[in-house]
Amino acid sequence: MPIAVAVLAVIAVVLFAFAASGIKIVRPFQKGIIEQLGRYKATTEPGLKLIIPVIQSLVRVDMREQVIDVPPQEVITKDNVTVTVDAVIYYEPTDAQRLIYNVANFMMAVTKLAQTNLRNVIGDMSLDNALTSRDNVNVALREVLDDATDKWGVKVVRVEIQRIDPPNDVMNAMHEQMKAERNRRAVVLEADGTREAAITRAEGDKQSVILAAEAVRQQAILEAEGEADAIRAVADAERYRELTVAEGEAEAVRSVYRAIHDGGPTPDLLAIKYLEALGTIADGRATKIFLPTDLGATLGSIGAIAELFNGEGEDATPVAAPAPAAQAPVSTPGEEPTD
Repeated sequence: MPIAVAVLAVIAVVLFAFAASGIKIVRPFQKGIIEQLGRYKATTEPGLKLIIPVIQSLVRVDMREQVIDVPPQEVITKDNVTVTVDAVIYYEPTDAQRLIYNVANFMMAVTKLAQTNLRNVIGDMSLDNALTSRDNVNVALREVLDDATDKWGVKVVRVEIQRIDPPNDVMNAMHEQMKAERNRRAVVLEADGTREAAITRAEGDKQSVILAAEAVRQQAILEAEGEADAIRAVADAERYRELTVAEGEAEAVRSVYRAIHDGGPTPDLLAIKYLEALGTIADGRATKIFLPTDLGATLGSIGAIAELFNGEGEDATPVAAPAPAAQAPVSTPGEEPTD
């Protein structure tokens, strides 16, 4: 009896283990490949899966994006420079069935494929282009790998060149070249700065000279205008004074003639006053001198006055002095005669 119980217990354990081996769990980032008797049966999605133990088997395939580090290798560029290049490949599986059945060792296959295509892509470029055109190298290498791995059920997302290391002597030469280029740019920039400074100073000097000349011109114009205004003011004042003097002299003459006329003068008195008026007019302050046109009559009047003072011809009838004739103005030098 105890032996039978033990046998039943062993059978139950075996049956439980056999049933448990048929329970499989596929995680969310995985897909399952179910094989039955060595043949492909189906591709399962994530979740709990039941298979027949011994008859069926399930292979899990990670569908997440993966990274492959391509080992460094030496590549000869187009200009015969040996450089060391390594890269990183990012890929993601797209078909779990092809990834399992179309390639035996995907990691090794894609690594060797990347190394071979690195030699081809960089071998067609010069060292300078390879160093400055990494994006072009990345794109070209990704396209080649993507086309080659498509039948493996893999999509190459991107390829990144980690580093390109030239030999030490080439690196030293490149450093010297870069140093010389920096020195050249520094000299060019300094020369440009000096030229710009000289141009700016010249422009400033030019503007300063122009402004100084303009200031001198404006000063000369203002001084000339001031002198002209002063000359005009003096001329106006002189003209006003001459007019005032002439008007005063004329008024004096008119007053004398009115006084003589009102007093009933004799011809002798008129002749005397006439001569006095001539002396007043010709005193040097007037700009015009009036002389009698009939000098004979004037001289006759003067002779009659002389006889009168000498006592001659006391019984004779006094000779009337002729009336003063019209006077003709005589202009002083520099002025035109006026009517």
